[in-house]
Amino acid sequence: MNKPYVEFRDGGYWITGTRISLDSIIYAFLQGQIAENIAQSFPLLTLEQVYGGITFYLAHRNEIDLYLKKAQSEFALFKEALYQSDSDFYLKLIQAKRQFQGSQ
Repeated sequence: MNKPYVEFRDGGYWITGTRISLDSIIYAFLQGQIAENIAQSFPLLTLEQVYGGITFYLAHRNEIDLYLKKAQSEFALFKEALYQSDSDFYLKLIQAKRQFQGSQ
């Protein structure tokens, strides 16, 4: 029985039937989190789905690593464009993020 745990839609990889990106699972996995902890962080996912996402990543590692690298580059360009268009707003966002992270 072959059960698809990951689907490509709207230009990205998603856990099948959810709005949870494969990126979210893989970044946690690459930071050393175990599948059980990842599943706790995403209550809408079953442990099976988390393992399915990790397995998909490991089976397609080169392709997904390129996809993640491209997404990081695009995000960096977006941040730079935001900074260039309204640096005051951008700096306020950065400050708010630091305050939020400090309060946790």
